[in-house]
Amino acid sequence: MKIDMQNGQPTIDAADLAALLNLTPDEVRERMRSGQITSKLEIGEGEDAGKMRLHFFHDDMRLRLTCSSDGTVLKTLRTKTGAR
Repeated sequence: MKIDMQNGQPTIDAADLAALLNLTPDEVRERMRSGQITSKLEIGEGEDAGKMRLHFFHDDMRLRLTCSSDGTVLKTLRTKTGAR
């Protein structure tokens, strides 16, 4: 799985994200539009320069993707956060 960076903005295929959140691609698109799925991007500095972390938040789930500079997902972490 890869994250595509265009003009400093990350893009992930809806099917890839859906599989990680136990949703369908259509549900991902709909919930992102409605704000039920939100995201946050962190760009690495210092010894983490060239890496990025992309977080997705949905219901009581947080998904964190740690990626290399070319967008290759190096590590995936899913955690339950409790109700938002």
